[in-house]
Amino acid sequence: MVLISGVDEVGRGSGAAEIYACACILNQQRPIEGLKDSKKLSRNRREILAEEIKKYAVCWSIAQASLEEIEQLNVHYATLLAMKRAVEGLKTKPNKVFIDGLYVPEIKIPAKAIVKGDDKIQAISAASILAKVARDNMMLEYHQLYPQYGFDQNMGYLTKQHLEALHKYGPCPIHRKTYGPIRELLEIENYKQLKIFG
Repeated sequence: MVLISGVDEVGRGSGAAEIYACACILNQQRPIEGLKDSKKLSRNRREILAEEIKKYAVCWSIAQASLEEIEQLNVHYATLLAMKRAVEGLKTKPNKVFIDGLYVPEIKIPAKAIVKGDDKIQAISAASILAKVARDNMMLEYHQLYPQYGFDQNMGYLTKQHLEALHKYGPCPIHRKTYGPIRELLEIENYKQLKIFG
């Protein structure tokens, strides 16, 4: 029996918090209706599908790359690290791994990157849903700590409202200080401080 794992990440383009990745092996004998790219589903639909996936999948694994790893390695390598951890966390080892995107992490299983794979391969769709639900739930917790940034709505992505909050309050501890717009903001603030105290 050929076991295929789909792999996807969430949070790569965010300006805050960790990157989440998921690897998922679906049960071919128990298909799940309605799987597609998690971004094309409502929050409620994702939650329902996530429960179904967890119930019926052969196995699944969610892993992270920390904020420190994102800032030290850069977002590309941190994403590949989270994906590698997700695959290595699977209790059942797949014969083949399909990864959403352009790049394959360093794993010891035959793997292929598929552009827009979350719309083409059901196992990748399932992985994208589980990763998205897990990260969104974490962002809701961060919203309780830092409500001024609207993490419950933007999930850390730099929307207009999020950028306005950043300009008003400055970055909080979970913002990615190496992310272009945030780094520029910090440089401006540091320059202002130098002018005041210089």
